[in-house]
Formats: sequence, C-alpha cells, structure tokens
Amino acid sequence: MTSDIDVAGMWVTADGQIRQELLADGRYDEARGERRSAYTGRYTLTGNHLDYVDDTGFTATGDIRDGVLYHEHLVLYRESAADHRGQAGR
Repeated sequence: MTSDIDVAGMWVTADGQIRQELLADGRYDEARGERRSAYTGRYTLTGNHLDYVDDTGFTATGDIRDGVLYHEHLVLYRESAADHRGQAGR
C-alpha cells in the first residue's frame, strides 16, 4: 500500500447491512446482512484510491473522500463515526 491515509478498520453502510473490514496487511473481509465473509480478498491503496481483487478474481474500485469510502455503488462510513447512522434515510 502506498498512502498516508489510514484505511484499516471496519467500514459500514448507513443501514448496517454491508460491513467491510480493511485489514492493515492489505486483505479485506466483507459481510452482507447475516452472511459473514461474503467476499474476501486483497486491496491496494494508492493515494485515496483503492483497487480490490477478491479471492475469485473479481475486481472493484473505491475512493475515500472526506472520510467516506465510495466503493462502486456503495457508500461506507468508518464504524466509529457516530454520524453515519443518521445518513440512512438520505
């Protein structure tokens, strides 16, 4: 990873249905609803841009802007960010 941004930790959608844990070693584990480890793989970080390759070879991208992770069509907030829960209805 080549960035000054610390992305490691849990990222979650406002409704809590999708939870993506970005690990410091460049791996990720994504849960969807009650399905744990629905997607797992690796990511690389360049600046504020993430490139994902899941363990099946599927690829995706994401960008962090103003502390929010925009991952394809998803918007994820750091789990510790208290204000993301109020965003669910927007």
